[in-house]
Amino acid sequence: MTKDDLQSAAFLAKSLSDGNRLRILLLISGGRKSVSAIVEALDLSQPLVSHHLKELKRSLMVKVEREGPFVYYELADERILKALQILSDVAADLLSGRKLF
Repeated sequence: MTKDDLQSAAFLAKSLSDGNRLRILLLISGGRKSVSAIVEALDLSQPLVSHHLKELKRSLMVKVEREGPFVYYELADERILKALQILSDVAADLLSGRKLF
């Protein structure tokens, strides 16, 4: 990997460093959702969801589609869900023997 590849990976990893963003990505992996549907499903405030969606949009992880007054979000690439699963598996394996962080 080149330095540019690593910088790109770090940029995406930073966007994945928040639990609420991960929850949003997991939710929209099941299909596009409106902001209000995300707010309701995750029991988060609308401003907080909008903030995280802005970050996910900035990192190009979500696609945005406007239909009238509604804005819908969906995963930009299905590999994002696969990457989340791999990270989850690695974390579970690495942390399985730890009792403290």
